[in-house]
Amino acid sequence: MDAEVKAYLGEIGRRGGLKSRRVLDRSTARAMVTVREARRAYRRFHADCFWSCDPDYQIGPGDVAWVVRQLRRLGGRAAWEVAAKLCR
Repeated sequence: MDAEVKAYLGEIGRRGGLKSRRVLDRSTARAMVTVREARRAYRRFHADCFWSCDPDYQIGPGDVAWVVRQLRRLGGRAAWEVAAKLCR
C-alpha cells in the first residue's frame, strides 16, 4: 500500500473514531443496558409471557416495568431470574 494512501486512510479512521465516541453518564448507560435486556427478554419469553402482543413491538424505557410484571406474572423460574436482573 502506498504511504500516502495509508496516511489518508489513517486520518479518516482517526477522525471517524473521534466523532463517534459518546460520553454517557452512568445512569444513562445503565438505562440503555436495562432497555436492551428488556428487549432481549421480550423476544426470549414472547411465547410464554407476551403471546398476546405484537412480536415486533419495540420495548422502550417506559416499558421495562411492564416487561418485569409480565415476566413475574406469567413466566417460570427463568423468567423470574431475568426479571430480578432487570430490577437491579
